[in-house]
Amino acid sequence: MSTETTLRCSSCGRTYVDRWRCECGQPLDIDASETEADGIDPEVDLGAGLWAFDALLPVDPAVRLGAGATPLVDAPDPWNCAFELEYVSPTGSFKDRGASTLLARADQLGVEHVLEDSSGNAGAAVATYAARAGVDCTVYVPASAPDPKVRAIDRTGASIVRVEGSRQDVTDACVEAVERGEGWYASHAWNPFFFEGTATVAYEIAAQRGWSVPDALVMPLGHGTLFLGAYRGFRRLCNVGLIEEPPRLLGVQAAGYDPIARELRDGGATDGDPNDAADGIHIREPVRKEQIIDAIDATGGDCITLGSEAVETELDALHRRGFYVEPTSAVAPAALHRYRERGVLDPEDSVVVPLTGSGLKK
Repeated sequence: MSTETTLRCSSCGRTYVDRWRCECGQPLDIDASETEADGIDPEVDLGAGLWAFDALLPVDPAVRLGAGATPLVDAPDPWNCAFELEYVSPTGSFKDRGASTLLARADQLGVEHVLEDSSGNAGAAVATYAARAGVDCTVYVPASAPDPKVRAIDRTGASIVRVEGSRQDVTDACVEAVERGEGWYASHAWNPFFFEGTATVAYEIAAQRGWSVPDALVMPLGHGTLFLGAYRGFRRLCNVGLIEEPPRLLGVQAAGYDPIARELRDGGATDGDPNDAADGIHIREPVRKEQIIDAIDATGGDCITLGSEAVETELDALHRRGFYVEPTSAVAPAALHRYRERGVLDPEDSVVVPLTGSGLKK
């Protein structure tokens, strides 16, 4: 795979070979013509993980730890949906998908040191795959980040920089280091190669269902790395003729950190007490906010908010039924009930809910 992959600005159209954001300040995406494929073999070996779909990926499988190939299981009452068990990934979250393709790109470019900012799961994944690639790594984390997540980063040999203040303060500190030339920005929010990895969740769900798609996916929404990845993946499957249309994409944000839901409701009030439980989606300024809204519009989707009480109740219910996930993972199953109560989803609709992160990190 050539290192000359074209990155195009989502706003002004400028192009680059390797840059973390456009000069105009907007995010970059891989040029659509470079991610097109004539098709893929419907008889893919899902045991190969996300690299089973290498025909649809813009990098070679240089950094492997077994990401992907997560189980799709029928969920019992009261959910009556299917759970995609992303929390059984090598580092315990869906972020393995993006980290695998992101570090494959870093390896392709000959990068020696990567920098990332993360509240936990993305940092652990990037640090782990950097270790696998033999690349030095520094992760900027909130001072309040859960100790188990920080330990997961530390044990890879990565350097950790704790930053006081908001989640945005953490990003700002990391970006300052990038701009000082201290390393390559391996950002799960900005770097388009991360989204190429998370797009594989759509390929797997469709393949696991015999190349059909559910009526809807319900997913947590912070920076939208899984949400946008799924949208791009389903759209690409449409382009290669394996499915007819993407499912509806239904998001859920933590109350108090809900810019997407507020915009969809013209800034009106959203539901729930301030949600301190779902720390993995405490994002007030998503980098790709407009792209997320476009994906919701294109699929007839929606986004709602939930407070801590609903999430903690759902977390207990999941644990009692054998799904040992972290609090952020509980927001999507909790939102499934709310969407059904509101009539957004009918009882007979087929729904997939990814369970995104492991409870072992809390």
